[in-house]
Amino acid sequence: MWRLALLSLLLGARAHAQEPLSQRAQRYCADLVKIDTTNPPGNETRAAGYIRQELEREGIAVELLGGDPARLNVVARLRGNGSARPLLLMAHTDVVPADPAQWTVPAFAALVKDGFLYGRGTDDDKCLLAAEMAVMVELKRRGTPLRRDLILVAEADEETGSTGIRWLVENAWSKIDAEFGLNEGGYADITPDGLHIFQIQTTEKIPTRIRLTATGTAGHGSVPRPDNAVVHLARAIVKVADGEQPVKLNATTSRYLASIAKLPEFRWIAPYLAALADPARATAAAATIRARDPELGAILQTTVSPTMLSGGVKINVIPNTASVGIDIRRLPNETREEVLERVRRMVNDPAVKVEPANEQVMPATEPSALTTDLYLAIEKVLGASSPRTMVIPAMSRGATDSSHLRQKGMALYGAPIFLRRNKENRAHGNDERIELNSLESGAKFLYDIVSRVAAATGN
Repeated sequence: MWRLALLSLLLGARAHAQEPLSQRAQRYCADLVKIDTTNPPGNETRAAGYIRQELEREGIAVELLGGDPARLNVVARLRGNGSARPLLLMAHTDVVPADPAQWTVPAFAALVKDGFLYGRGTDDDKCLLAAEMAVMVELKRRGTPLRRDLILVAEADEETGSTGIRWLVENAWSKIDAEFGLNEGGYADITPDGLHIFQIQTTEKIPTRIRLTATGTAGHGSVPRPDNAVVHLARAIVKVADGEQPVKLNATTSRYLASIAKLPEFRWIAPYLAALADPARATAAAATIRARDPELGAILQTTVSPTMLSGGVKINVIPNTASVGIDIRRLPNETREEVLERVRRMVNDPAVKVEPANEQVMPATEPSALTTDLYLAIEKVLGASSPRTMVIPAMSRGATDSSHLRQKGMALYGAPIFLRRNKENRAHGNDERIELNSLESGAKFLYDIVSRVAAATGN
């Protein structure tokens, strides 16, 4: 019996040794999806152990690091000759919860159906991690001479607290320090007329959650009171939601708007570009754009969305207090303190306290440069991938953990390597999936980008 088991292992290892890059990326992604790392609680060490097993089998040095034994990060390194600083490949191992009642397939079965790989984490973020692992293994197997070390970081707890990357920055910076890196956050789409649009994420808006708490005098609902906490809160919510936030463009958003204004569906933006750069006209121009396209409007200024109300015990009782949680997404170069002070001025009511919610604090940073070797390599590889392409820098309205590394001076880019059709994006949604053709081409894109930047013969 043991001989049969040994033979099976040897045959499996031989098959894996001969598998092409795309097949390896698909296998890694399916295996990672089957490891349930729903956060909370995460338990990412299970995924970390799988990654270590696969990479160490290839002779790649791997460490599991972190402050919580159940939530360890992976740091793997493929050595170069040291003539250039390292390149970082980054992704996270945790996923958001999946409600089985809302899925048509099992969320952690990694089912292949109709040309798609289904499963929680396929889009966010295990297939990127799988492609990064597959590329690292491919370079190792080919014996490709590297001029810079290649570092893989698979972090825990990206979805709720960023504890993984913060622990690495604070306790193991020398192990992950690099000139620049690739992470999630990029976006690629094939338009109905066949144009391939690649958006390289160079910066992102920063979540800044706050809470407004109004106080007043409790009493019977039959007797209206001038200091009703709910009324104070309602007025404050309207002031903040309707208040104008400053319009600020950066190098990324300026180029992004100028680029998409050339597309037929966005030519209407062109007349507003000059106005957005003029402080006297920017607010009005932003309001017009926001009214027509809220998603475009969100990249022009800090956004405010009241989301959670609380207070009161019974409909006929005026409460002592009432509060609201507000999801603010600040521009990347604004600080939390600047936003809080602006909200306090808008509210201007001593009965309403404005304070940070109990959330992680993410740093303010400038966009990563559009002139680094890595950015230019992404632009070159993706630009040559199809007869009709547009490669542009972009700012994410959502957030990743890249800001923690940008704060340390590392240029980070969201890699737009997985092409989607019809703007499909099921990250955090039901029946999350990735097209197998997209996974295959994405792994190849990543290999070409990394080779161009890291290989000793790259150009």
